[in-house]
Amino acid sequence: MHDAGAGRCRRAGARKAQHRNLQSSVARRLHTAGDQGTLEKLNIVIFSPPSLGAFIPPVIKAQKFDQANGLDLTFSERTPDAYTTQFNSGEFKIGGSASLQTIGLADVRGVKVKYLFNLFDFWGTVVTSRDNVKTVKDIEGKQLAAARSTTNYKMFEFFATKAGADVSKFQVVNTAPPGLMSYAIADRADAIQIWEPTYTLLKAKKPSVRAIDLGIGKIWKAFSGGGTRIPYLGVAAHADWADQNPELIKKLYATYQQAAEWLQKNPDAAAPLMFPKASPEDQKQIAALIRANDRLGISMGGANEMRKEIEAVYRSGMEIKYFPSMPSAASIYDKPVQ
Repeated sequence: MHDAGAGRCRRAGARKAQHRNLQSSVARRLHTAGDQGTLEKLNIVIFSPPSLGAFIPPVIKAQKFDQANGLDLTFSERTPDAYTTQFNSGEFKIGGSASLQTIGLADVRGVKVKYLFNLFDFWGTVVTSRDNVKTVKDIEGKQLAAARSTTNYKMFEFFATKAGADVSKFQVVNTAPPGLMSYAIADRADAIQIWEPTYTLLKAKKPSVRAIDLGIGKIWKAFSGGGTRIPYLGVAAHADWADQNPELIKKLYATYQQAAEWLQKNPDAAAPLMFPKASPEDQKQIAALIRANDRLGISMGGANEMRKEIEAVYRSGMEIKYFPSMPSAASIYDKPVQ
């Protein structure tokens, strides 16, 4: 009993020391930011959780990475449709759930916006519990639950078409991203198109659900001329704001980069910050997802560094007629982000 009590005391002491070290680290960063003057306030629109765009912001705020870089960021959550409307209208100058294809489409429609930097590469899948759905072509004539307005679904259409399916024969049941998991758990559709972190949370709740292999890596390599990277979601801004604020963009990139590095090094501490209402088991699954990163796809970089890859994504949008014409080079931010 004495040894067990001593062990608990040592662990408690270690936790307190760890907490003190974290506090002093944050204090040092804040002190540095304070020396640089007042914090620059920025309001960034993002998708509501669970979504990739809402993955990093809680870490930024909890660890005060924004203040460490002289910024005071507000993250305003919206549904995908509201996000697109309010960002494209200029109500928000900066978008933190900027899917590359959405930026390309806005550009084609005459909205002057720029993809500043990438946060995540593409990963998406289709899951099923039905024995008669083994390939993506098997979904023809069957119900597919999907968030049709999202570009993850548009990218899925591209890969499904390349895999030999006629997507016009899918009976798409449209729903918002948060509703996709309930469709899968209750088996209310023949197949469900999802991405991370929903896939990991779903597998924890319903291990029997199967993912259909879309052959993404092989298809993309052939389509892009040997590429392996698929820029998918990042941070974008209206061109007028981006042109006027190159230094703020560098600070914004540093903020996201530091948060991404921290959460990858501290997945067990990051998971509860990102999903505070999730069960301990779900948080454990999210931590495992962060650790592996194969499906999560955190992959940061300035848009100008990956111009060739971005143009390949634009071409995929042309293939599925998502774009009436190729987005302009001006939609890719051409200045350094660090």
